Amino acid sequence: MIRFRIKELIAEKEFNERRKITLQEVANATGVNRTALSKMMNPAYEYSTTTKAIDALCQYFSCEVGDVIVYVQDDRTKASVV
Repeated sequence: MIRFRIKELIAEKEFNERRKITLQEVANATGVNRTALSKMMNPAYEYSTTTKAIDALCQYFSCEVGDVIVYVQDDRTKASVV
C-alpha cells in the first residue's frame, strides 16, 4: 500500500520554521486541493494522485519523492504474496 507522509512533512517544516503550517497554506502554495491533501493524509482512503501534485509537494517541502510517498506492506499484500 502506498502511504503519503504529508503529516510528517508538515510537522518537520513547522519545527524547522518554528511556526504553524495549515493544510490550506500547503494547498495554496502547491496548487493541490485541500480536500485532496486531506484524503492523502487519511490512511483509510486509497487515494491516487498525479505526478504533478507529487512534484509540487516535493518543491514545497524541498524533498525527494520518497519523502512524500512510501510503500508499506499491509495485510492484504501479505496475504496475496503467500
